[in-house]
Amino acid sequence: MTYSLNGSAPLTSLGVIRAEGADAAKFLHGQLTQDFALLGQSEARLAAFCNAKGRMQASFIGFKRSPTEILLICHRDLLAQTLKRLSMFVMRAQAKLSDATADFALYGLVGDAVGTPQPAWSIATVDDATTISLYPADGQARALRVAPAGAPAPAGPVLSEELWLWSEVRSGIATVSQPIFEALVPQMLNYESVGGVNFKKGCYPGQEIVARSQFRGTLKRRAAIAHADLALMAGQEVFHSSDAEQPCGVVVQAAAAPEGGWDAIVSLQIAAMQDGELTVGAADGPALTLQPLPYELLADI
Repeated sequence: MTYSLNGSAPLTSLGVIRAEGADAAKFLHGQLTQDFALLGQSEARLAAFCNAKGRMQASFIGFKRSPTEILLICHRDLLAQTLKRLSMFVMRAQAKLSDATADFALYGLVGDAVGTPQPAWSIATVDDATTISLYPADGQARALRVAPAGAPAPAGPVLSEELWLWSEVRSGIATVSQPIFEALVPQMLNYESVGGVNFKKGCYPGQEIVARSQFRGTLKRRAAIAHADLALMAGQEVFHSSDAEQPCGVVVQAAAAPEGGWDAIVSLQIAAMQDGELTVGAADGPALTLQPLPYELLADI
């Protein structure tokens, strides 16, 4: 099958939470793994929303549209419950949270549609449309475009959402969705290596566990990219040939590969990545083959 990882794809799997008010940045700073207090309007943040045990309940790409308005882009299947839970903590803060999905049109841009590539998480705003640079996939530049609803679609070729979702997997940057709700701490998705955790900021739910995982050398799982000949889906367990009973990991995000089979981001025990055979779903399930990560893991902070 021939394919071109080039163009723009309208995105239906993502939604938008709006936080607005004088305390919006301060409030989010106290809830998420990234620094929103010092967030300028020229950069975005990758961030996780964790429970008290440091397990991820959602992940966001967040940015400021104005000094008092922040948008959080997340997986749509977690939006309603995440909005409800975040709203519980607003208390007396001058911040209002709402589902703003209907107010915006989201597009994934790849290749020529991106224009001049910029560092990941940097922002360009033109005519009220914000373009956030993302990590590349297979050498192709990628970006997320957030425009007001009804704005013209990006010029150029139209990319299928399926190919965009495959590029998401190939980038190695996972988006938390319902099947892995509260399953992983941020480092199990390599978030500390791709700009998703700030270890110098103040408290947030689960901070102690996240920090302990980093600094005490207790981290036993990492994210990797893998390929299988058969369909994969988020939430499937992964098994290692050394143990047919206990899974060694989980499929986090998966997409059909244009040249056949399926690619996935998987979170695995580090020991299971060293040698032996991996299968998905069961010990005698389809074989899973690890692929190189497209970015370096931080050795330390």
